[in-house]
Amino acid sequence: MSAEHIECWLTDMDGVLVREHEALPGAAELLEQWRRQDLPHLVLTNNSIYTARDLSARLRHSGLVVPEDRIWTSALATATFLAQQADASQGSGSTYVVGEAGLTTALHEAGFIMSETDPDYVVVGETRNYSFEAITKAVRLINDGARFIVTNPDATGPSPEGVLPATGAIAALITKATGSDPYVVGKPNPMMFRSALNHLGAHSMQTAMIGDRMDTDIVAGMEAGMHTILVMSGVSSQASISQYPFRPHRIIDGVYELLDEPLVADASEA
Repeated sequence: MSAEHIECWLTDMDGVLVREHEALPGAAELLEQWRRQDLPHLVLTNNSIYTARDLSARLRHSGLVVPEDRIWTSALATATFLAQQADASQGSGSTYVVGEAGLTTALHEAGFIMSETDPDYVVVGETRNYSFEAITKAVRLINDGARFIVTNPDATGPSPEGVLPATGAIAALITKATGSDPYVVGKPNPMMFRSALNHLGAHSMQTAMIGDRMDTDIVAGMEAGMHTILVMSGVSSQASISQYPFRPHRIIDGVYELLDEPLVADASEA
């Protein structure tokens, strides 16, 4: 499938559109191209810390115009999934959350209440302030029958000082203490992509997923039945691609290769 036959676009954020808060070549132009052509699109991220409004503002500081309704986070996907799972006859469900505003806001807007007393779900997401007290509470609630949900499986995240333990690492600790495995909503679970497609009212057969990771973006896009495009502007290398038994439909150096009109080089660089 060539780019002109794609009717809907999903794209990862870090390593595809931005790197360390700097817009990558062609990112702003590609977003403008989709707007100009009125193509449905969403920017996806496994990060559940921030609300879509927060991320929209952060991207704007990087020079990228992405309205909040064009952003789909693992927190939004998790809230959507739980809303579908909840028993409507029982009214709003309840959750105990280990996470930050992006997750609690999404769950509130989906009709859930936050509770430390006999919640239906324990939901673990990204946070920079994990506490032993909160993790202990989560362990006890799961042992008492709460269902265990995790926004994304990422074990580590980046920081200027080096890697940080992330959602997957905390989830592993809770699993070890409870013997209960969580249901993980975010990438590489194709559930996140399907929820994004449902949000747009799009079909996977006419949708492309752009990502920089074979083990999340590409495998999940493939399993969701989408056209997959791997960019080499993030974490992947030619050597790492060969380690996987599957392949993306297309490999490009950066999103600038998807522009209808090639970027014009800066005259100072000529």
